[in-house]
Formats: sequence, C-alpha cells, structure tokens
Amino acid sequence: MAKTSSATEVKLASNYESLRNTLKKKEYQERLDRPLAFWALPSDRRLPNALLKRTLRDLFNQSFEELATTAGIGRKKLEMFIKLLVRATKEDAEDAKVENLPGADEVPATGLDEKGRFDPLRVSEMVWVKWRDTARRHGAGGEKLGRLTPSLQLLPSVVWDMPLSFYLEMSLSDIRELKTHGEKRVSVVLEVFHTIYQMLGHIDPNGELAVRLAPRSIVAAEDWMAEARTRSYPPTREEIEQHLAEPLVQQLGIDAGDTVADLARGRLGIGRNAESVRSQSKSLGVTRARVYQMLEECHNVMSIRWPDGRRQLDEFAQWLDENYASAEAANLMASLRELLYPLKFDAVADHLRAEAS
Repeated sequence: MAKTSSATEVKLASNYESLRNTLKKKEYQERLDRPLAFWALPSDRRLPNALLKRTLRDLFNQSFEELATTAGIGRKKLEMFIKLLVRATKEDAEDAKVENLPGADEVPATGLDEKGRFDPLRVSEMVWVKWRDTARRHGAGGEKLGRLTPSLQLLPSVVWDMPLSFYLEMSLSDIRELKTHGEKRVSVVLEVFHTIYQMLGHIDPNGELAVRLAPRSIVAAEDWMAEARTRSYPPTREEIEQHLAEPLVQQLGIDAGDTVADLARGRLGIGRNAESVRSQSKSLGVTRARVYQMLEECHNVMSIRWPDGRRQLDEFAQWLDENYASAEAANLMASLRELLYPLKFDAVADHLRAEAS
C-alpha cells in the first residue's frame, strides 16, 4: 500500500491517529513498551505478523502511511492491527472511549466467552500477566497443578505434582512452546490460573481475610468434621456416610471417573451392602487385580487433592472412638481411611514427610 487513497484506508489512518493519541496518554504509559503481540489471541486470524514483535512505542514513531508500506501488510492485516490497538485501550481501562472502530464492540479478552464460559482462546498475554501476578502476590506458587485443576482426568499424572511456580516466570508463548504442553494441557494450566484470579484478584493479600484454595467437596467434608466435633454426641453412620464419605466419593468421580466412584461406594457400602473385590470383579467382568488397580486410584487422587486427609481422618476416627460412636460408624471410618489412604502407603508417606522436615 503506497498511499491511503480509498475511503477504507483513510478511515483506518484516522483510527490509527485516534488510538495513537489515546495510548500515549499518561494512564497508558506502561503499555507502550509491550509488543503488539501482547494483545493477540490464539483465535485471531490475519495477524500483522511483521508488526507483532514491535512495541507500541516503536510503532507509534511511524505514521500510518509508513506502517502500511511494511512488507506483508495489506488492508486486512491493517484492520487487525487497529483491532489490537483497540484491545490495548480496553484491558484494565474500562473507561476507554473507542467507537466505530474495528473491535470496538468486542468483548474484552478476559478468558471468558460471551456466555461467561472459560475459553482458552480468549486469553491474551495481557490477561495472562494479570493472572500470573495474582498467583504470585498471594503466594500460590507452591500449590500443585493437580490440586487445583477442575479434574485430574484432564491431566496426565506426571504433571499432577507440578508447582504453579513453574509457570510464574513464563509468558503465554513460552508455555505454548513447551514440548510437553499441547493445547489441552495449556488450557488446563490457564483455567487453574483463571480460577485463582477470579477468587483472589480483588482481595488484598495483606488483608485480614483469606481465601482457601481447595476442591469444594473436600472443604465441605472438613467443615462437617469440624462441626461434628463441637457436639456433645457422636454422629451416626448415616451422617458420616452423607456428609463425609459421599462428598469424597463424588470427588473421586470427578477425578477418576464414575467407575472408580461406583467401586468406592460398593467397598464402603454406601447406598448398598458392602461388596467384596471378588463380587465387583465379576460384575465388571475384569480380574480382581484390575479392580485393585482401579481402587488404588482413590489413593492417587486423594494424595494430591487432599494431602492432609490422612491426618484429618485419623484424628476424627480417634475422636469418634473417644466419644463412644457406634460400631457401624467406626467401621465406616476405618473403611474410608483404608480406601483413601491404605496402610501400605503409610510408610512411604512418613518417609517423605521426614525428608521434607
């Protein structure tokens, strides 16, 4: 494009001047040293690749006519260029006035689509920086990816123990270039950080109140145990089943699948008579070894989702014993403890704790 002669080109040139003047204002100064790619989304098409690595400050040193002569930049890419500048005025600047420009009516890139659902394709570098900084300010770097993911089924077990600190110094493009991270895994990482931002983004990390990051079903189970211990009488087996065992089994369903959750209910006798591994293997048409293998998933899930669960269940079981709970209640607690934290893993857990201390 040697000159801007058509009505469309004249309009684009006018839009550029308007946006350049806006972004040079004091409230936008920190953005001028960001590359244009900072506001690009994975779903964008016709990106002006020749301009993406240049900072806004550098770009604004040129007139629209000069930018339009850049090799590989045609009208469609110039329209996308203007759209990216519009985004730069929107994010973290809700009072920005941009009208009748490409992208002016676009929903700001917040990681959510128009219906409020998480969409990894709507996460820009700008949004990622906000999420990453929130996790850092609240000291969430030590949290494990597997503990906060929506479902462990979305992640291979080799990254369940990955601390969030692994991602805190990376850009979004750095993460996408990791050989071990395809789009599915990147999406899970982004959703975890998005969840943290939603919960903590507007909370002062130095304030008096704190928000706990944990699966809802586990928090419910812990809260119930704490409430039960304030009573002058022990809960019944039915109460333990409803308020403790069932929420934990539901978490197993989320993380290990419905088959594992159903096996767990059968072993605990929730909603039915307790089932042996032999009878479960016959019902499923698999070997007993396979049933044991699936039941071991209960421990794998809880060791990452509820690392403090072993201690809490043991203390609650001891309180039940000291307060003369029924044999049925005590037996359910013993079965639950053995299902989620089998005794054969106790020595391993104790050894790891000793190494960490």
